[in-house]
Amino acid sequence: MPTPSKRILNDQIPMDHASMSDVLCHLSEQYSCIGFGTLGTSILGRDIPLLSLGHGARCILYVGAHHGMEWITSTLLLRFLEDFCMAERTGHPLYRLNLSEFCKTHTLYIVPMLNPDGIEYQIHGVLTENPLYQRLLAMNHGSEDFSHWQANARGVDLNHNYDAGFAEYKQFEISNGILGGAPGRFSGDSPESEPEVAYLCNFIRFCKGLRAVLTLHTQGEEIFYQSGGMTPKGSVTVAKKISLLSGYRLSEATGSAAYGGLSDWCIQKQALPCFTLECGKGKNPLPVKDFFPIYASLKELLFTFPLLY
Repeated sequence: MPTPSKRILNDQIPMDHASMSDVLCHLSEQYSCIGFGTLGTSILGRDIPLLSLGHGARCILYVGAHHGMEWITSTLLLRFLEDFCMAERTGHPLYRLNLSEFCKTHTLYIVPMLNPDGIEYQIHGVLTENPLYQRLLAMNHGSEDFSHWQANARGVDLNHNYDAGFAEYKQFEISNGILGGAPGRFSGDSPESEPEVAYLCNFIRFCKGLRAVLTLHTQGEEIFYQSGGMTPKGSVTVAKKISLLSGYRLSEATGSAAYGGLSDWCIQKQALPCFTLECGKGKNPLPVKDFFPIYASLKELLFTFPLLY
């Protein structure tokens, strides 16, 4: 029987793109069960990894880190990925789940970090050699402190850049004086104007057998599963199971949160079940000390959610 490998992921440091890339490089050396690909590249040329587990016809997608301050969701997905690989290697069932059999029936796709540029800004700030430096400084009200940054490299909030309620959200922007790029809440000039969102939308459109999407945000310990008065068939039942497994409460998005997000687009335009988890509780960015309790509350859900479809 193979013995478990030494753990690779350090969950006590902020997860930037370099840290993620290093973890994925080491995982690729140790585990053959992971499929490695690239969704596309960010505005500043950083790869957006697209990982896969299994090769079955039933496909599920997990997405992390739409927002710069929410890098801890990347850590959650990478820890899940590593735990999956370690369990699959030992051959031991986990949560009554036979991982080898799972890999025959399902394909689980994982995009751990959709917004690597925004995370870079949030953790490390913006370097003066950045070609957008002066423009970004103006967006940030002249401040060199980017620790509150949510948007992508050019000030577009990726989770408002989807084609679902986009025109309605523009009215919100205008009424709140958001007329261009900003640390957060600016939706862009048109739906899917940002490459990160366009890549993800195209993957979803053409992914044969895709049955559901789970997207991780922070914070609030909430679950969103409906949009624009629409609820995909079976989503209420699944949302209740998610709530039971995680301890999170079911919620309905209101105000600006009800427009232009991945869940809105999946539900309204693709008739695809999509669940937004607002992981943890506190003030963004959540500190690394919060990682373990968040992961402990979500681990069983991350392993068993695909079986609900």
